[in-house]
Amino acid sequence: MFNLKVKFALFLLIIFSVVEVKAQSSNPPSTIVGGNPNSNPIITAVPFLTIAPEARGAAMGDMGVATSADVNSAHWNPSKYAVIDDEYGVSLSYNPWLQKIVGDMSLSYLAGYKRLNDRQTIGLSMKYFDLGSINFTDDQGNITRNFNPREYSFDGHFAMQLSKRYSMAVSARYIYSNLAGSISSNGTQDSKPAHGFAADISGYWQNPDIHLGQYTGVFAWGWNISNIGTKMNYNSTSQEDFLPTNLRLGTTLTMDLDPYNKITFGVDVNKLLVPTPDPNDSTNSYKSVGVLEGMWYGLTKAPGGFSEKMKEFMWSVGAEYWYNDLFAARMGYFYENPDKGDRQYMQLGLGVKYQVVTLDFSYLLSFKRNNPLEDTLRFTLSFNFGDKTKKGSKKSSGGSSGGNDVLDADDI
Repeated sequence: MFNLKVKFALFLLIIFSVVEVKAQSSNPPSTIVGGNPNSNPIITAVPFLTIAPEARGAAMGDMGVATSADVNSAHWNPSKYAVIDDEYGVSLSYNPWLQKIVGDMSLSYLAGYKRLNDRQTIGLSMKYFDLGSINFTDDQGNITRNFNPREYSFDGHFAMQLSKRYSMAVSARYIYSNLAGSISSNGTQDSKPAHGFAADISGYWQNPDIHLGQYTGVFAWGWNISNIGTKMNYNSTSQEDFLPTNLRLGTTLTMDLDPYNKITFGVDVNKLLVPTPDPNDSTNSYKSVGVLEGMWYGLTKAPGGFSEKMKEFMWSVGAEYWYNDLFAARMGYFYENPDKGDRQYMQLGLGVKYQVVTLDFSYLLSFKRNNPLEDTLRFTLSFNFGDKTKKGSKKSSGGSSGGNDVLDADDI
């Protein structure tokens, strides 16, 4: 019969080059990350929620909390929807996943937005994670059935511009995860689909009047606390797993080199707000704390103290170049500490824009040998429609909808 420990191994394999052996006994879990005996990665349910689902942000090293607004802002920072240029848009992304190991896994992402007026924008998004086909076997190794594990989430977003330079957003999310179907034995339910609900809150600030010598540009920073929500349960036991609650902070600087050339540099830092497992705790008691308490523990406590907590920060640095708003080239680097997952890779990408259509592509180059993420590809096709007028200039000319005036630029 299918053993639920595969759930944890599969999750970590998807996100890290990690193999975890989690015995269903009183013994503490044994984790191996590239042969590192000091590894102690944070384990959560549904880690697919944290995967970069689209090509632009992925190509910049999984960076996007403070980049310019686009249709895929829902994943990185929904607050950017409030300052997006167009009236409405839609985007579809496709990511073949772990193609060096299996050929039938993929992550798909659909996002869209509609601007209600000069201050308010709504958005919808969906992630669908197809984990391919798995054969269930009995104790003798005979195949008993075939199953297609899958996970998905539906999101709704509301973004509002609070001043000329600052906007905020709130998001609501429904999460479904079915890793093994419904399995019962000896009168107990060994496996069942899991459901969850979560919320995000985010902010975005930009100053479009930066001057560095002869160049003008835009300075921006943003933050997003995502996946604040219910724990998830995959069986009849009372023990539940945390969602991947995440704090993302970042900043960017965009410079107009001349009327045709523009370049952006940025950095993001991520921290999972989930308690760190204690290798010496065979009962996994950290899972029993509440969600808000778990977020505080995730930010402040770790078995190895302050030094281990600092290892849990993940860094992304990236750059984007645009020529005449028609052609883009991107590059980025992602770093995660060897004790916390050991993901270290560079990503490259290209983008082409023609009228309302934008096509983006990214490619991952790993710095670790035998990394299952090596050669990961992402493709994104986007459409944006409506008024191309910059929101700031539109407001200054008295074009505010519904009589809702926005504060002057100097206010914030």
